Amino acid sequence: QVQLVESGGGLVQAGGSLRLSCVASGRTLSSDYMGWFRQAPGKEREFVAVISWSGGGTSYGDAVKGRFTISRDNAKNTVYLQMNNLKPEDTAVYYCAVKRKYYSNYASSYEYWGQGTQVTVSS
Repeated sequence: QVQLVESGGGLVQAGGSLRLSCVASGRTLSSDYMGWFRQAPGKEREFVAVISWSGGGTSYGDAVKGRFTISRDNAKNTVYLQMNNLKPEDTAVYYCAVKRKYYSNYASSYEYWGQGTQVTVSS
């Protein structure tokens, strides 16, 4: 079992920045992948970014490449999502999730999810 708690969402103007955090607790993370997804009203859950807990390798969705950065602090069991140059279309509930062993950008393959944090970008 892994529990995930996100924080850091809020209201920001277009062009601004936010940093989301996701703290994991429960079992020890090792060969896991931690991902960020987002879901806007009426839309499907969308892949944002993923990071390997052990090696630190990363991958990003096309919509956020060059603007968002995922990172982790193993000592704090925390994953971050630094979001820069935010756009109104980034408005969504952002979720972190964890899966074992293999990289994936499919939400259905992730085992554990946080409760989500709202990000609203005004124009």
